[in-house]
Amino acid sequence: MDPLLLILLIACVAFAYAMVGHGGASGYLALMALAGMSVVVMRPSALVLNLFVSAISFTQYARTGHFKWRTFLPFAVLSVPAAWFGAQVVLDPLLYKRILGVCLLFAVARMFGLLGKGSDTLRPVPLLLGALIGAVLGFVSGMIGIGGGVLLSPVLLLCNWADMKTTAATSALFIFVNSASGLIGAMGNGETLSPHMIPWIAAAVGGGLLGGWIGAVKMNNLRVKQALGIVLLLASVKLMMP
Repeated sequence: MDPLLLILLIACVAFAYAMVGHGGASGYLALMALAGMSVVVMRPSALVLNLFVSAISFTQYARTGHFKWRTFLPFAVLSVPAAWFGAQVVLDPLLYKRILGVCLLFAVARMFGLLGKGSDTLRPVPLLLGALIGAVLGFVSGMIGIGGGVLLSPVLLLCNWADMKTTAATSALFIFVNSASGLIGAMGNGETLSPHMIPWIAAAVGGGLLGGWIGAVKMNNLRVKQALGIVLLLASVKLMMP
């Protein structure tokens, strides 16, 4: 893949994911896989980009009053250590790509609005159940190299624990803390960052700033999300093919 094209696509992924409170790791991983990069480089590189974009997205949503600690904390309390443990798992490259392909399907469904749109009648998050769900999502996130927002968002919406924008704010901080924990675990395993991180970060920050602002303040750009969903669907199919 042409390096300039990859930078442009990273900006597009950050833009579309930030609109819904996500960091974009599953999208970055898909691009890196399509570019033929090593799994050893993919996971920590995607997590670094995730940190920047999720922080931007969280700031945009939190400053407009959509973040609630009582929704976030039950999931985060066990997800952070679980993400570190998950990062200790070194998967066979083929199995890694298959699992990533399945996770991408969650992102695709999220982009097309197939996983719920929230409810006007919201319920509080049960503390024990939230902690257990957070532990599972954190472990999977660390193992694959994502923050877990594409997995947490549908849970929040389908269980009526948050509306759309509270889900975005909660997912953004969930992604940030899990990405930081997973990155520490992955780097401790000897995994390395791509030498092209600086332009990638610049592209992700630019896309994330615009996407986070549009998502938090303006109406979501449905067509952009659907286009990204198609790209991720194609990437998922490619990853799961023998």
